[in-house]
Parts: sequence; C-alpha cells; structure tokens
Amino acid sequence: MTVPPPSWSLHPQLKQDTEPVGDLPLSRLLVSNDANYPWLLLVPRRPGACEIIDLDEKDQSQLMIEIARISRALKDVTACHKLNVAAIGNVVPQLHVHVVARRRDDAAWPKPMWGTVPAQAYEVAERQRFVAALRRKIGLS
Repeated sequence: MTVPPPSWSLHPQLKQDTEPVGDLPLSRLLVSNDANYPWLLLVPRRPGACEIIDLDEKDQSQLMIEIARISRALKDVTACHKLNVAAIGNVVPQLHVHVVARRRDDAAWPKPMWGTVPAQAYEVAERQRFVAALRRKIGLS
C-alpha cells in the first residue's frame, strides 16, 4: 500500500493575519492585514518547507522568479522608495517570504517595521483596491 504524499496547507497564523491574493506557479500570494505598510507574503506550496534550502533547485529558482515578479508589481503599484524582502520565520515556521513596500514617510522609516507600531486593519474597500491593482499588474484574474 502506497502512502499518499503529505498535503500542503497554510499555517493557521498566516491564515489569520492575511488575505489571499492568488496562486502563482509555486507560491500562494497573500496580503498582510496590516495597512501600515503595503505588505505581501509568498508561501511556497510545499509541505514541510521551513527554509529556502528545503526546496529543490527548481523550486528555489521559481521562488526567486516569483519574488522578483511580486516585487516589481508592488513597487509599481505603491511607488515605494525601498522594498524589504525577507524569509524570517521565527514565529511561523512554514516557509514564507515577506515583500514589503517601504516609504520614507512610513511609521517605522528607516528602522525595521517589526513591532514598531501596532497593526492597523485595512478598510475593506482599501484592501480590495490594493489587491485588485496587484492582480492586474501581476496578471492574476
């Protein structure tokens, strides 16, 4: 009897803190519920992946392509001054890559954004406009 491979699911903390934007070839694209910063997350749909090195070389390359694609779209949509890209995972062990648009006038500039100000929920219409603009730029329907 063959055992089916483990299935992928989104970590409960990521599910709680984000809204889905769509799926790319490797990753689920999410938007953070924190309106202080235009903040996206890429979560490779690979069970058990905690580090980039847990992906095979093909998936590592695909992840880099997706990071670049999302970064370009986020920069175009937000006209940000700087992009912060990080795979930290100290709280959530599931591999996920943060792509955050930073502006010189944001609440934390020039410091790291983590824990600087309390999260601020998006107004629903604002989040919908942001997600729609991203989907158009990325080519997701």
